[in-house]
Amino acid sequence: MPPTHDQALTCRYHEENDHTCREPAGDSGLCYWHDPKFIKDRPEDIQQLEQYARRGGQLRGISLNHAKLSGVDLVRHQQKVGYDLSNAELYRADLSGGHLFNINLTDASLMKADLREANLHCANLNGCNLLGVKWIGSKIENMHAGKVLRQEKLALAAEKQGNTEQAMDYFEQAEEIYRDLRKAAEREGLFAMSGEYIRKELTMRRHQMPKRCVKRFISKAIDLFCGYGEAPLRVIGFSLVLILFSAILYFFTGLNFNGEIHQFSLNNSLVDNLFIFLNCIYYSVVTFTTLGYGDFTPIGISRAIAAFEAFTGSFTIALFVVVFVKKMTR
Repeated sequence: MPPTHDQALTCRYHEENDHTCREPAGDSGLCYWHDPKFIKDRPEDIQQLEQYARRGGQLRGISLNHAKLSGVDLVRHQQKVGYDLSNAELYRADLSGGHLFNINLTDASLMKADLREANLHCANLNGCNLLGVKWIGSKIENMHAGKVLRQEKLALAAEKQGNTEQAMDYFEQAEEIYRDLRKAAEREGLFAMSGEYIRKELTMRRHQMPKRCVKRFISKAIDLFCGYGEAPLRVIGFSLVLILFSAILYFFTGLNFNGEIHQFSLNNSLVDNLFIFLNCIYYSVVTFTTLGYGDFTPIGISRAIAAFEAFTGSFTIALFVVVFVKKMTR
């Protein structure tokens, strides 16, 4: 069906869920704000964009590539939900000093945008392209960049399809973004946020290593063990697993107590085996913490297990202290 006269004069930008622009259209069929051929760098564009937003104009998908919008106020005052600029294009846009509190930039592109001194408190940047963004002085407290960056998703998808070269490129971009976010968080004193970003940064770096590389294996082990020094709870979890696993080994290999061997046997009753296992857990805790009371002693293979557990335990306890103090002193 051919468009009606009214439809022909209206911007043809449309998304599902009735996200439609009803502004007057130009020759391209798009309005001034959605048409990428118009560079919004006029002095009056800042005020006009603010007015357009306040009167309910369709902000989703607007094209602000290379726009000069320094100091723009896009805060939806007296409202719980901020302006929705999802899918917007802001490549190299100058938003320095802008007021962008609680703004929604889901799946938008902020590639190489200037956000210096901008207020992005509580902003939603989930799925946003953040490559090359200038963050110096940005207020990013409670900003949500999403659990996984756009480049990270693309990298994992390319890796799954066997496109190694493209995957490495996306992993490198993701590492750069996480590094920039980490530095921005550190400058703002948001050390808990910077800790999360440094973990992601090092994870992206690990993905760029050869799969059967020793460095990659060591990096993965450090991540699982302590989250690159940012997750003390992982150290506790590893300790509990090691204690329990060692106790199971002692249960089958045996311990000596006052000349009596404590070891699993089918001839023992359920209660007796349970009692032996509890003793093994006790001995495992004592060995892990290197207390060494001397009431239980290992026999046979148990000696090697005890030696390994004692060495690992002393190292793990020291590591936990370092990681815990690092987190608490921030």
